[in-house]
Amino acid sequence: MRLALAQINPTVGDIDANAALIAAAAALARGAGADLLVCPELGLSGYPPMDLLWQEGFLGDCVAAAKTLGEQHSAGLTLVFGVPLAVSGDGNDLSRGIHNSLLAYRDGKMVAYYDKRLLPTYDVFDENRYFVPGNRAVVIDVPSRDGPTMRVGLSICEDLWKGEDAGFAHRYIDCADPVAELVGAQKDGGTGAQVIINPSASPFVLGKGRRHRDILRRHAMRHGVFVAGVNQVGGNDELIFDGHGAVFAPGGELIGAAPGFEEHLLVVDLPGDRTPIADPVLDTTDEESLYRALVLGVRDYCRKTGFASAIIGLSGGIDSAVVAVIAAAALGPANITGVSMPGPYSSEGSKTDAAELAARLGIRMLTVPIGAGFEALTATLRAGSGPVTGIAEENLQSRLRGTTLMAISNQSGAMVLTTGNKSELAVGYCTLYGDMNGGLAVLSDVTKLWVYRLARWINANPPPPKNKLGLTIRAAGATLGPIPQATITKPPSAELRPGQTDEASLGPYAQLDEIIERTVEKRQSPERIVRETGFDAAAVKKIVRLIDLSEYKRKQAAIGLKVTGVAFGAGRRFPNAQRYRPWEGMVG
Repeated sequence: MRLALAQINPTVGDIDANAALIAAAAALARGAGADLLVCPELGLSGYPPMDLLWQEGFLGDCVAAAKTLGEQHSAGLTLVFGVPLAVSGDGNDLSRGIHNSLLAYRDGKMVAYYDKRLLPTYDVFDENRYFVPGNRAVVIDVPSRDGPTMRVGLSICEDLWKGEDAGFAHRYIDCADPVAELVGAQKDGGTGAQVIINPSASPFVLGKGRRHRDILRRHAMRHGVFVAGVNQVGGNDELIFDGHGAVFAPGGELIGAAPGFEEHLLVVDLPGDRTPIADPVLDTTDEESLYRALVLGVRDYCRKTGFASAIIGLSGGIDSAVVAVIAAAALGPANITGVSMPGPYSSEGSKTDAAELAARLGIRMLTVPIGAGFEALTATLRAGSGPVTGIAEENLQSRLRGTTLMAISNQSGAMVLTTGNKSELAVGYCTLYGDMNGGLAVLSDVTKLWVYRLARWINANPPPPKNKLGLTIRAAGATLGPIPQATITKPPSAELRPGQTDEASLGPYAQLDEIIERTVEKRQSPERIVRETGFDAAAVKKIVRLIDLSEYKRKQAAIGLKVTGVAFGAGRRFPNAQRYRPWEGMVG
């Protein structure tokens, strides 16, 4: 049997365009001689559709498009694609609930349907809110052009993961094992599945790809079947999907692999040649994966929300430099404008570093000083409410910059990309209505140390033709990369008062980032952090307190791209008005 896996990039709610993507994949698969084409989970509606599922007419439109798609584009092959279906079968009657389903068509007729059985409800997933779980295993016969019919078991995403990839396997302790049921009959001498297909919409998280590979491999070896997974690719709001489709043989060999972060049709013959191949997931560094994920996330968020260009405040610092590189790769240098906004405490080096970065990237550069506006506004406030000093004075500079960027955005129609990182957002080292202004927070799930890792990886890549950045660096020093070395080596500073440095305010980033990771991602108590790290109790108490008290800021932040296990967004739901304070009783 010749199997094709279509790694497509659907847009949530764009039903006709998504159907066209599946139809185009069917034409390519047919041309490649495929017997079976598998498309991602909810590929017709896009994932995650969220409350669109309850919008009057949405399911009916999905059902109508699915019927047309299956009847008109399944000639000569078995076509499997994901679609939301009302339990009643009527797209207008939601009273009995909705299934996350697969439809299988062949030669214009529906041959089977399958409803996802395990519904993830943790992190960013909220499928129990929307879907009713299926209750049956489905195995279909797939005839091949040049060989015998093969038995193919249908599953969807979590049916295989069972929470293992995110550490929530306990949710399914008392549930049936969908994979075991698909292959069980075969072990009894019956007609169980010989191949398990697993279309998914599984968001990218650093390191998760390796865990997914292990899960697929274990299923193949445990059950003695072929296992084929195809993941959605692209960005939808805060989520990024990396593709990386794969096929494993019963012995655990990887015999087919699609590239990551791009649309692709993977074609594999089963049983075919079982010679193991190189794995693009294992052969790609974390830095490259993170970079490609962020570029894809920026490109798709702008494209799918209707923005063709972006504006970035260039401070001469490392965060804005990395965002500028990512944005230029995502949208093209001609569509990026960097804005330098020197204030009363801006260093000369920061201004020249920002200009050098813009020159190397080939992006437009504007310089809009805020000094005059700052003096005028402080004078106005002094005459009304009294002198502005301390944090209020610092925040006033940031808000002037935020207002400047938004004014340029309003005038030009370009989206403002914020440049703050996860370390800053965690502890509130950012200004509401200032540097937090914007439509997309590119680095909001990337800690400061990871920003440095990204910057060094970016600069370590050679110029064209082997430039992994997807950019042509325009500078005599192109071999050094796009980011000026001084931007990487100088102490990071907000430059809102004389002699200010970030680490003087927040402590060493190595310590800060570990406390943040343990608090936010691992949900550890401050006492445990002190016990296991040996960090000063007062330092831990300060950071954990700031994380708690900054929740109200994060609720008002721009949507941010998720790349870790727990990001500030839909996957972390803390109330603003709450009084659980584990740090209050700490000595220090």
